[in-house]
This record gives sequence, C-alpha cells and structure tokens, in this order.
Amino acid sequence: MVFMTVPLSAPQPLTPLDHALLWAREGHAVALATVVGTWGSSPRPAGSLMAISATGRVEGSVSGGCVETDVITAAQAIMAGAPPEILSYGVSSDRAWEVGLACGGKLDVMVEAICSPACPSGTLPEAVLADACAQQNARNSALLARTLDGTQHLLLSNLAPDAVLPAFPQDLVPAAVACLHSGRCQNETDAQGLGWFLQPLTPPPRMLIVGAVHIAQHLALLARMTGFAPVVIDPRTALATPERFPGFVPDETLITEWPDEALDALGVDSMTAIVTLTHDAKLDDPTLEVALRSPAFYIGALGSRKTQASRADRLREVGFSEQEISRIHGPVGLAIGAIGAEEIALSILAQIVAVRRKAALAENPGW
Repeated sequence: MVFMTVPLSAPQPLTPLDHALLWAREGHAVALATVVGTWGSSPRPAGSLMAISATGRVEGSVSGGCVETDVITAAQAIMAGAPPEILSYGVSSDRAWEVGLACGGKLDVMVEAICSPACPSGTLPEAVLADACAQQNARNSALLARTLDGTQHLLLSNLAPDAVLPAFPQDLVPAAVACLHSGRCQNETDAQGLGWFLQPLTPPPRMLIVGAVHIAQHLALLARMTGFAPVVIDPRTALATPERFPGFVPDETLITEWPDEALDALGVDSMTAIVTLTHDAKLDDPTLEVALRSPAFYIGALGSRKTQASRADRLREVGFSEQEISRIHGPVGLAIGAIGAEEIALSILAQIVAVRRKAALAENPGW
C-alpha cells in the first residue's frame, strides 16, 4: 500500500531523504544516489543515500568520499534530463581508480532525479519520497521497492507472506517480508526478469536521556552527531532549559514532565536507547520500571556499583526478575577510564553503539 503524506514535524535528525524532499519543495531539481550493490570491502553498505541539489547542496554519502565527486557529476546530467543510471566502481574498473576507489571492494550506485516541477524528467515521484519521509519521521517501518531501471517505485507496509500488493510482483513478496524484518537491503529479480532493489526504511535510533545534567549536555550533542534522535527529559526546569541544550525544542526534544510519564507518551520501541543520569531514585526508579517493560534495545543507569546494587534490590521488591534487571547497564558506559563529563558521555555513547551493533565489547562490564 502507499501511505498518505504527513508533515515533516518529528523532532529527529534530517536524513538525506528529508533533505531531498525539502529541496524539491523549495523548487529545486534534486537527485538521489543510492548504494544498490556492494562486494568485498566496500566503504558504505547497501542502502546508503546521498541527496544532491542542482544548487550544489549535498547531504549524505555513498562511499565516504571516494566516488562522491563522480556521482555528483552524473547527478547533474540526470537532473538536466539524462535517464537514471547505475554507476559501477571496483578495483578492476578504470573509472574506480580515476576517482580513488582502490579499497579492494566493488560498489554500484543508482542515481535518479526526483520528478517535480523543477525536474519533470525525474523518475522518482515526489509523492513517494514524501510518504517515505513521513513514515520514517512517524517511526513507522516501511519498504521502498524500486526497479533498477527507475520505472517503478512503491512504498510498502503491513507486509505479510500472503499479502497481495498492487503493482508489486507477487513472487517477490516473501523476499520483501524478509527484507523488512532483517533491516537489510536486497536485490531481487521478478518472474519477468526485472531487477528490483528492496530498501527497508526503519526508524532512526532514538536516545531518551533522563536527567538534564552536565553529562547529558555532552551526550545529547554526541548522540546527534552520530545519527541518534536525542530527547532530554527532566522535570527540574532549572536544568532542562534551551540555554543549556541549544537546538532542543521545549515539549518536543526537551521535556519537563516526570520521566515515566514522558516515556509512556513518547512510546518506546526497539530502536530506542534509554539512559538515566539523575542519580536520584525518585526519578531513576520509575524510569527504569517503564524501560524494563519496554522493548528498548539499551537501558543504562548512572551510578556506582553500590548504587546499582541498591537499585536492583528496589526493582526486585516491585517484582522484576534477575533476568529483567540484567538488561540494565550499570554502572553505565564502557570502562575506558573516563574523567569528566565529556569523556563519560563518550563512554556511554560507545556502549550504546556497541550494544546496537552487537559488538563483543558490549558484553564487558561497566566501571
């Protein structure tokens, strides 16, 4: 099915898709470059995106710098009326060596323009792009399915193995379901021999930081820099201020409600990390009770080992099991010998990333 368009109003970092839509709505020609194939030590995974505006603005990356200039040049031609193109780079390609991709991998990049009044020759419908952005910002999972020739674009949701989807090949439905569940992009060929690129669009990881303390100021900034959507929560209005958290919006990304009530209102999902930094049981304990009943992928709590032991005792008293309590990373952060708020924030972020990526380092005890 195709979603209805909703405003881009969610308080989270803008993605290349968001930038592409905003630029198109501003009246500019825009192209979207997507990594649709990788082999070996490719610098960026399949599904990586780069938005390119005819005005010269660029957001995102398809190779970390190796082939971007070449892709931008191709995008300019496509925005001027050339058809969509798949650019291939690899160690055996003269073009790859010319642009600097000598890492030993291979990379295929699909470049197509957005169909808009500024670029009527574009093949990616602006309406599909708008729906994709809306669903990402509403934290709903969807699948963007495109043919590699740029002729068909569909945004799919509510996928089930027996689903019947208009305009989408029935023989590819199981692959689409598996793709959305795994979160990994796939290339598939339908019964007519047409190549499709299946790209899951999952919600960006979110970090709910409880306690607007000094560590939180640095952690919130680091979270934004690494692609998380941070929200700071603290009922102590003297701490939770826009002056202390520049760029955070009161009642949206800077919330002064009680943390447990705020978490219930925000709706914790499996792409959410929760960190308590208040060192105050009146705030931390209710937060952790909500967090432990949620599917949050990470739960961390600031405090010494003694504080963590006392916290665990209180959680046992209200009915939580040892297995449930073991989900809490406490003392929070990787044991990197951090000193000061900045380094402690770094250790917390590093642990959250390690847990999200299922790195062995994530299993190491905290401080």
